[in-house]
Amino acid sequence: MAAPRKIIVDTDPGQDDAAAIMLAFGSPDELEILGITAVAGNVPLSLTTRNVRIICELCGRIDVRIYAGADKPIARELVTAEHVHGKTGLDGPELDEPTMPLAEGHAVDFIIDTLKSEAPGTVTLCTLGPLTNVAMALQKAPEIAPRIRELVMMGGGFFEGGNITPAAEFNIYVDPEAADLVFKSGIPIVVMPLDLTHQLLTLKSRVERIREIGTRPAIAMVEMLEFFERFDVEKYGSDGGPLHDPSVIAYLLRPELFKGRECNVEIETKSALTMGMTVVDWWHVTDRKRNAKVMRHADADGFFALLTERFARI
Repeated sequence: MAAPRKIIVDTDPGQDDAAAIMLAFGSPDELEILGITAVAGNVPLSLTTRNVRIICELCGRIDVRIYAGADKPIARELVTAEHVHGKTGLDGPELDEPTMPLAEGHAVDFIIDTLKSEAPGTVTLCTLGPLTNVAMALQKAPEIAPRIRELVMMGGGFFEGGNITPAAEFNIYVDPEAADLVFKSGIPIVVMPLDLTHQLLTLKSRVERIREIGTRPAIAMVEMLEFFERFDVEKYGSDGGPLHDPSVIAYLLRPELFKGRECNVEIETKSALTMGMTVVDWWHVTDRKRNAKVMRHADADGFFALLTERFARI
């Protein structure tokens, strides 16, 4: 059996971030979590660091090292999404205040030190929020880029448009300069955009199967999803909302659930109208270098079966 894949999870929880972290916790044979780094995004950093600790304690994983990272984007004011995730970022269930401490040091330094200490090409970065921490690490230590095995991210959109502006997806919009730096870094990148995550709907039947697990983490997740989906159900008129961030972890576990292609991806950082837009050359109409594998299709039933199976292991 192959050794578990080493990952760093960079996150801004967010109910769907919580689902992604729980999916990783339920998959210890395949994934070794070297640490979790928090970034400001869905809610401010004071809450994202709180929320990561809550998730770890809920799942009995107080052994995981959690680092606080950037509290604002590289070049602009922070935009948050309490209108989607609630004032805490994890609205829905009643959750205990965390008691486990944060690890000492800054998330950026942890990312750099880990990539330098682990063998080249062995660490995967899993980014669930704005790319600020990763971009700052690349600015501070550009020599880490070729040491990264892969960066798998939730972010962007092309045919689906945006979810925070008509053109931009939230994670990219919050810090487009960071995203631009990452996409130009030469790191192997896999993108899970809105075009894919909008296929992963929390249908009532799927959520009910998670509820039937009956454990405290599973029930808390159901209550998070029931709160989280209300915004998208109202906006899109669907049965359930898209579950974005777990697609990153699911790709590492079951890549056959997803289909996409190598594309050039550029980030808009200048236009007020399309700020944060991911310009994806899906049809290869330019000669710009293909710098990311962009996923577009997902086996939604297989995805939720995986989620349910792994949540039951926690």
